[in-house]
Amino acid sequence: MDVQLTSPTRSPGKIRWSVAGFFFISGFGFATWASRIPSLQHQLRLNEAELGAVLFALPMGLILTLPLTGALIGRFSSRTMMLVGAVLLNVILVVLGQVNQTWQLAVVLFCFGAARNQLSISVNAQSIGVQALYERSILTSFHGIWSVAGFAGAALGSLMISANILPAWHFVIVSVSLTALALVLFPNSIAEPATQSTARSGFVLPDRSLLKFGMMSFTSMAFEGILYDWSGIYFQKVVHAPRALIASGFVVFMIAMTLGRFSGDWLVNRFSKKTVLTFSGLFMTTGLLLAVLLPTVIGAGLGFILVGLGSSCVVPLVMSLASQSKLAGTGSVIAAVSTIAYFGFLIVPPVVGFIAESFNLRWSFGLMSLLGVMMVWLVSRLPNEPD
Repeated sequence: MDVQLTSPTRSPGKIRWSVAGFFFISGFGFATWASRIPSLQHQLRLNEAELGAVLFALPMGLILTLPLTGALIGRFSSRTMMLVGAVLLNVILVVLGQVNQTWQLAVVLFCFGAARNQLSISVNAQSIGVQALYERSILTSFHGIWSVAGFAGAALGSLMISANILPAWHFVIVSVSLTALALVLFPNSIAEPATQSTARSGFVLPDRSLLKFGMMSFTSMAFEGILYDWSGIYFQKVVHAPRALIASGFVVFMIAMTLGRFSGDWLVNRFSKKTVLTFSGLFMTTGLLLAVLLPTVIGAGLGFILVGLGSSCVVPLVMSLASQSKLAGTGSVIAAVSTIAYFGFLIVPPVVGFIAESFNLRWSFGLMSLLGVMMVWLVSRLPNEPD
């Protein structure tokens, strides 16, 4: 399974673009689904409570299949499972456009989450393999491409809605295109590094070291989840922004995250992973506190920008550090760390709501900002030269 990197047809550049293409497939496919949620809600006549319950099936599918994902990658390699995940994601996307009952949507969303998980873990394992071919950091740019793909998928979704094209046809067009792209890109992907052949395969329980990396990713995913779910409500109920600016907090957060991902490699090359992770924690904490102390459009907007910049590079850098563990292969380690990380995205946003119900949303944001302090403390315990 070794890759002949000296072959003119398998240059590091071609391998890098191949893996980047799978990040694009992942981001575009997920944004395609997300852009048509209102259409499917109307099509199935779901109220907000029913929709929320059904949507919960996706993260459940993602989290509950993490052990299986780690085992499959350990058994068949990240390269093989990346292609399988991409094809499954697109096939299930087509099925999503055909559902006509609520229970069908829930079942298919569970499978969609499982397929997205398979693609996400394996493509991240691939990106770490590509990083090993370069002396300089290139890792965060892959996640930047995922963000750009998300914007592109959302834009196409808006065009499809404007043109009154049904989700079923929209999903078929995107699925066929993305599957064809995956098949074209696959030959230039990379196998697991040979140095990991003696590591344990399959899903592994995080040891003390992996638990530390998992909690760093947990923190970043928690901040992302908070702004995904609560940024609009914060601008509406706390900032009292004009109707036209209610979504602006989320928009500037997403733009900042995308820019942060494309600049992250330059920062790592100039400073170090530990330095970038330290400032990531500081930015996330400062950002939420700024939104709490200055609840204006400008103040909260600047705060959300800081959160976007701070959370942009944490996951890829932490995965890179965690992959150095000798406990198991890259895919299995990423699956183990992701198990902890995804709980930040799943659990923390509802906690924000519970605290806000008892006190208020500003207090809730203020308390959640302390998660960034925890991350800074965890990063301080890393070696001075984590590379």
